Amino acid sequence: MMRYGFMLTILAATAAAPACSNSLDPIATPDAGTPIGEGPPTGTSGGSDTTFDHDNNTISPWDLVNRLEVEGPPSFTSHMHSCPKVTYKNLGRILTSVGVNVGNPAALSAGDLYNGGFNAMGGPNFANRIRENLSITTSGSSREFDIFAAAADEVITALPSIARCQVGGVGPVLFTDNNQCRADGISCLIGQPATLNHLDLCNLAITSASTPAIGKRIAVASLLAAAYTCE
Repeated sequence: MMRYGFMLTILAATAAAPACSNSLDPIATPDAGTPIGEGPPTGTSGGSDTTFDHDNNTISPWDLVNRLEVEGPPSFTSHMHSCPKVTYKNLGRILTSVGVNVGNPAALSAGDLYNGGFNAMGGPNFANRIRENLSITTSGSSREFDIFAAAADEVITALPSIARCQVGGVGPVLFTDNNQCRADGISCLIGQPATLNHLDLCNLAITSASTPAIGKRIAVASLLAAAYTCE
């Protein structure tokens, strides 16, 4: 019992000690101005010009407990707040759900870019027992945005006929006759209620482009990228 009590005392004393104090450093040597027989000054010996400038204060145990109660342990938060990419097959399903023909072989069509981007987007190689890469890479995200940009015209045309977004047999459109974005069309496209920010950014893409047609393509590609690239 005494041994455990002694160990707890050491742990408590260690936790209470400053993280960077030289007063506990067994190999610290006094500088030239320190009289023989006296230890070095307490606190951090370096300055902001010679060491990494950081705070010596450690987090309070009660703050740590409160953080764990609110956010959960790291093993939980790493799953809740992680940001894996959309898998290759799921991306195909998403494109199909918004009216894109992923089997289109025409050069530089969304279907062509999708089928030709298997390796760039980290598709699985089951023959060699290699799982799909779940990390977002530069090549994968670039190809995905190219696909969204190429698919924009198909999406704009097909959206009113998408059954999952129809109300009373009538589907939404993305843009009005005077080239303004519509909230119901955006909601159908991204799968969640459109906000004022969605509308503002969508309209900005149209008004900032060289032509309304190009602006609409940019708006659709940007909305899809924001919804499905974890940005």
